Amino acid sequence: MALEVNGKILETDDNGNLTDPSAWDEDVAKALAAKDGIELTQEHWDVLNYLRSEYIDNNEQPMERAINKGMSKIWDKKVISKDLYVLFPLAPSKQGNKIAGLPYVARKGGY
Repeated sequence: MALEVNGKILETDDNGNLTDPSAWDEDVAKALAAKDGIELTQEHWDVLNYLRSEYIDNNEQPMERAINKGMSKIWDKKVISKDLYVLFPLAPSKQGNKIAGLPYVARKGGY
């Protein structure tokens, strides 16, 4: 599968995730989000940047509980799963990772 963004063809896996996370940029994120019917807000960008930072800096793809805790620190308020599902209805740890240009996560659930 492939995604075309700004004249570049980007390879994706069967789940729509980029096969090369380094090919990601804001335009790619917008294109991936648009395919899922999501218009990115600052809160989306905060989550996407958090997910990319965890992956690039710590080689981690956090589960939902960890994303909740991470975003609670960033937003300085208690974040629950429902808050993140408003942003990423198909699961923050799966849909969020996809839009963040990260590999597919096959695990179940977030806890």
